[in-house]
Amino acid sequence: MSKKVKIGKIKVKEKCCVSKSRCSSCPIRLLKEGRLPAGYAVHKRKLVTTKQKAKLRAAA
Repeated sequence: MSKKVKIGKIKVKEKCCVSKSRCSSCPIRLLKEGRLPAGYAVHKRKLVTTKQKAKLRAAA
């Protein structure tokens, strides 16, 4: 099982388990529904901050 982190009132997995039905704490599902808190994003199935994602983009 993947490690969960608490962001505000919701618990989010740090990494998506790639299940077909998408579990209730999946970062990809929360992002699609617009429920992921501001300042967070998903990069390669992992939960990251927007600052980390900007650094990853600049490095590529």
